[in-house]
Amino acid sequence: MTSMVTCRPNAKLTTKKLLEHLRSYWIQETKGCSLFNSFTEKRKSRRRTFSSFQTTQETSEEGVAMLPAQEAAKIYHTNYVRNARAVGVLWTVLTITFAIICVVVFIQPYWIGDSVHTPQAGYFGLFHYCIGNALTSELTCKGSAMDFGSIPSGAFKTAMFFVGISMLLVVGSIVCFSLFFFCNAGSVYKICAWMQLASSTCMVIGCMIYPDGWDSDEVKRMCGQRTDKYTLGNCTVRWAYILAIISIMDSLILSFLAFSLGSRQDKLLPEDFQVEGKDNA
Repeated sequence: MTSMVTCRPNAKLTTKKLLEHLRSYWIQETKGCSLFNSFTEKRKSRRRTFSSFQTTQETSEEGVAMLPAQEAAKIYHTNYVRNARAVGVLWTVLTITFAIICVVVFIQPYWIGDSVHTPQAGYFGLFHYCIGNALTSELTCKGSAMDFGSIPSGAFKTAMFFVGISMLLVVGSIVCFSLFFFCNAGSVYKICAWMQLASSTCMVIGCMIYPDGWDSDEVKRMCGQRTDKYTLGNCTVRWAYILAIISIMDSLILSFLAFSLGSRQDKLLPEDFQVEGKDNA
């Protein structure tokens, strides 16, 4: 009896401790499961965040590869158009100035003239000339562009012809400005460039042929007997001849500038953008 009584409390105590151990274990397991679930949720959320970030990055990379290229082309086109217009305006002003220079060079009779050592006063142009009278000191003027017989030298006639052609070509290039409203700008620039290049060539020929007529009797009467072809004697070169030489460099610069504007006019944008721009227009 005594042994049975002593065993029951021990059994009850053991059962109670077992229950407490089970309960504490269940609590720990419950806490562990909750922690595991929270960790799993955090891990899933991180995966979702990473995947969304990766998708966004891929989209942005595609945007950098495609959209900014078109935007850069548009910006380049806008900047180039502004610069091209500025250079085109400068080219237009210089072309008009060159045309005025050519007209002045053709008309003015101050290619060569007298000096303090010449026996007679006077001056010569391409077709018009004036020589002073030794007795009265008055100038006698002759020569006309419409009367070839009044021009004292055949070289002067040839020089007048080429300088006149040069002047007409420059004036024709100014008339071609109206083609900008009807034709492609690049083609108009190239047409004007060829005309200006031909004008400079004619001006070079005129300036080179003109001294060949310095051996004429009228020039020798003013400049002295030492005057000969390409030898001016006592006379001097006047400002119209110098201006003609300067106009040659001016026309060359203008023609090269026009060629540059014309050749780069069609290379502003890629072909697909140009076609798209034409379709939208």
